Amino acid sequence: MTTEKKEMQVVKGLDLERYMGRWYEIASFPSLFQPKNGVDTRATYTLNPDGTVHVLNETWNGGKRAFIQGSAYKTDPKSDEAKFKVKFYVPPFLPIIPVTGDYWVLYIDPDYQHAVIGQGSRSYLWILSRTAHMEEDTYNQLVQKAVDEGYDVSKLHKTPQSDTPPESDAAPNDTKGVWWLKSIFGK
Repeated sequence: MTTEKKEMQVVKGLDLERYMGRWYEIASFPSLFQPKNGVDTRATYTLNPDGTVHVLNETWNGGKRAFIQGSAYKTDPKSDEAKFKVKFYVPPFLPIIPVTGDYWVLYIDPDYQHAVIGQGSRSYLWILSRTAHMEEDTYNQLVQKAVDEGYDVSKLHKTPQSDTPPESDAAPNDTKGVWWLKSIFGK
């Protein structure tokens, strides 16, 4: 489903403190930066004293926890638009190369329970929820919001989530970054 490209509407006046915490990935566009077969994917955001955000992205692949940490900051601190830059250092096993990307909050519900995240080129899209599962009606409404912003949602892939998502320390870590190397080669 392709729609005509228009200027994206970005959330204005995002309450950053309310946005902090854990978000589960309900669906996303496939990305080189995530394992192809990742499950229980989630992000945890923590506000730093300097106003930046600590980002912890986690996923489980083959029974092992893969993760990467980074930071996010407002693209324009004077703007009320929810446009951020997120910076990670890769590869995760030897984090020396900075990779920066856009993180735009395109929609957040009034209770801060569901969000649609994208960026200007429309190459990346995430549907996030405070819970690991989402009602199908809610999911369809969020997908429609992405369509309304010009996204081709035919690329959207639902992320498998467990009924009881694992804790970070419940599985061995992929300390060698094998997931990252595989993802670069599309595996």
